[in-house]
Amino acid sequence: MSVGKLGPETVVTTNRDSELSDVTEMLDSENVGSIVITEDDEPVGMITDRDAALAIHEHDDVGSVSVEDVMTENPATIHEEEDPIAVSNAIAEHNVRRFPIVDDDGELVGIATLDDLIATIGEELDNVAETIEAQSPEYSP
Repeated sequence: MSVGKLGPETVVTTNRDSELSDVTEMLDSENVGSIVITEDDEPVGMITDRDAALAIHEHDDVGSVSVEDVMTENPATIHEEEDPIAVSNAIAEHNVRRFPIVDDDGELVGIATLDDLIATIGEELDNVAETIEAQSPEYSP
C-alpha cells in the first residue's frame, strides 16, 4: 500500500486570501482539523484548528485576519508512492500530524494524518491476528 491510498483523496483547500473566519467555518462544516492552502493545485501552506485558536492572542480582529498571516508556509509533503512508514518518519522529522500528499508534479492529491497511520496499523495487526488464530486454533489471547 502506498501513502496515496492511506488517507482521504478529498482534501479541504483554500487560498492565501481567505479570511480566518471563513476558514474556521470550513473546519467546522467539513469536520476536519486542517486545511491545505494551494496555489496552482500545489500545497503552499497549511492551517490547523490549533493555528486558528492561537491567532486570537495575536490579532485584535481575528475574524478578518488573512490565512496567509496565520498559516504554516511550505508544509512538509509526502509523495503519493511512498510507503506508509514514511508518514511515521515524517512525523518524527517535522513534529507535525498532517501531510499533504503530492504527485510527481508537486500537485496535491490527498492528505495523510497520524490518525490514518494508526488506523492502518490497526487494520494490519488485525490481519496478523486472524492469521495466527487460523493457524493456531487452540490459541486464545
